[in-house]
Amino acid sequence: MKIYTLYITTIILAFTPLSFASKETTSDNAARLAALDTYWAEVSRCVKKGDFAGYKATCHPDGVLVAGTRGESQPLSEALERWEKDFIDAKSGAIKASVSFRFSQRLGDDTTAHETGIFLYARENADGSKTKEYIHLEALLLKRETWKIVMEYQKSVTTKEDWDELK
Repeated sequence: MKIYTLYITTIILAFTPLSFASKETTSDNAARLAALDTYWAEVSRCVKKGDFAGYKATCHPDGVLVAGTRGESQPLSEALERWEKDFIDAKSGAIKASVSFRFSQRLGDDTTAHETGIFLYARENADGSKTKEYIHLEALLLKRETWKIVMEYQKSVTTKEDWDELK
């Protein structure tokens, strides 16, 4: 009986600190979310203004893009090379582009974040044609000095109705 009691006590003590350590205070959580909102606002600003250098600065150098919409994964640096032309076109005014984000779940602590939601990418071409893409998103971010995206998972195409539910 002593061994069993000792075993149970050891298990309780082993897991108790973890439960306390993982809890954020409301003010810590609010500050983290505010900082992440600033991060996503910067991503949006960069897309709208065609600021490629600014956008690249929001990405971790070892980041990964998982494109579930295309069934592939690649270094984010390779995706950036592919996307650079759109930034140049947006900066010159050849296209108008924007991206907005809405979240259904936001998990994290002072240095990590897992954001789940939808992004809306809108584009207007020089000929006046317009497109809107609603994409389910999961993002992993790390904060060292600033927040950087480590993994962008563009899971699947979704609808405006799903987007509207996240208001």
